[in-house]
Amino acid sequence: MINNFRLPVFVVILLFILGCGRNVEFDQYETLPDETWKEDNTLYFEALITDTSVVYNVFINVRNRNEYPMSNLFLFVNTIAPSGNMRRDTLEIPMADVHGKWYGKSVAGIWQHSHLFKKHVKFPIPGEYQFELTQAMRMEELPGIVDAGIRITRVTQ
Repeated sequence: MINNFRLPVFVVILLFILGCGRNVEFDQYETLPDETWKEDNTLYFEALITDTSVVYNVFINVRNRNEYPMSNLFLFVNTIAPSGNMRRDTLEIPMADVHGKWYGKSVAGIWQHSHLFKKHVKFPIPGEYQFELTQAMRMEELPGIVDAGIRITRVTQ
């Protein structure tokens, strides 16, 4: 019989093993203090892209608890190439349907949302690409957001 401590550890390890495919190039999260995303708290990620011949998909991942008061999440996403060129996008991530039912998958009361940000992207030059995520919900403090991250996967044929 699995005791109360071993079951959560087993679930986390199983999810990690199942979620890590060979096509994952980059996968990182930043945890938000007090599970609150403040409007002046920008999350920073640096992904090393070495193969410019590969096609990639870029995902924005967000984890929330039931305390999140909205059905969507608007983000400002800055992408900065190794050359210094920057592109800013405004992204809406649907988090729940009109009845308040969360999208995504839930583990231990935390909902995981994976939103395709850029599909079939070829990075033009090798090097460090920086991604900056800022919540754009016009609220000083956005409760219920546990963490957010970037995932870059190779597109396989």
